[in-house]
Amino acid sequence: MENQLTKIVQPLLCWYAENARALPWRDDPTPYRVWVSEIMLQQTRVKAVKPYFERFLSELPTISSLADAPEEQLLKLWEGLGYYSRVRNLQKAARVVMKNYGGVLPKKPEELLRLPGIGEYTAGAVASIAYGEPVPAVDGNVLRVIARVTGDRSNISETAVKREFADRLRKIYPKKQAGTFTQSLMELGATVCLPNAEPKCGECPLSSLCTAHSLGAQRELPIKAAKKQRKIEERTVFLLLHEGRAALQKRPGKGLLGGLWEFPNVLGKLSPQEAAEQLKILGVTAEKIVPIAPSKHIFSHIEWHMTNYLVPIALPETQAFVWAGQRELAETYSIPAAFGKCLAYFMRTQ
Repeated sequence: MENQLTKIVQPLLCWYAENARALPWRDDPTPYRVWVSEIMLQQTRVKAVKPYFERFLSELPTISSLADAPEEQLLKLWEGLGYYSRVRNLQKAARVVMKNYGGVLPKKPEELLRLPGIGEYTAGAVASIAYGEPVPAVDGNVLRVIARVTGDRSNISETAVKREFADRLRKIYPKKQAGTFTQSLMELGATVCLPNAEPKCGECPLSSLCTAHSLGAQRELPIKAAKKQRKIEERTVFLLLHEGRAALQKRPGKGLLGGLWEFPNVLGKLSPQEAAEQLKILGVTAEKIVPIAPSKHIFSHIEWHMTNYLVPIALPETQAFVWAGQRELAETYSIPAAFGKCLAYFMRTQ
């Protein structure tokens, strides 16, 4: 397999030189910019990340500014990207870097791995792209490319297989073009050697070297474990309004969407009558209860099916809520994408 992989290096580098996408983090691949981009790109598409990356770097241009950022600013910059533990770990790691590394992100993968939120893939990406270290960064795109090229039918969901692929790649890394090679592998998997679709073999610089292509087995590879079925959870969400302001509450500090702001909500799919009774328990007397279009939000392990109600109230009868207008919701409070339907309704109608 190593001999076969050795042959992919030059074709891939030549292809990347002509076909690499123009991405903002590639313009100036400093360690900080590479690190932020890789954390943002975890479980998020490139198209969605671009504006977030540019805004984040504009407001927090250095590791020092990230370490010192107030939580509300940090979460607001991340609003809509999801998986908020990523940005919290980003800041925790920045504080460690300021304290232990003089504000400079370490170069070696083994040191990067000691930082919160940095796993083997991110450590490899930062080390190779930003510092030119000849170490692989093995993500789903890279696993797919290597499995197809070599015809490997191992289960790529297994940690041992990922490490085996990384070890094989490490042996072929071009020392003077490590960062470019890392990005070429990622780019091929993201734009040509596609998942869940017919790969663009006619555009692939490795098609003549690819075992899967020669066997017509592109759609069969890579092999990975079936995803576990997500749990469905019914919730009822209340858009409580008083004098043009919406009620917000803060979620518990730990767990799903920990510490973020949300519209008041309860478990279960409630009818308007049941919703009115539940609101009384929360200390709210509704003037009326108006259904808003239902919504759905998918997390990695759970799926929320939400029944949404607009509830005007004459006077807040509880101190449990914070009240926010359009400007505060736009500039200050970070509302998770799960509540996007109610947020969009409020911003559109008030």
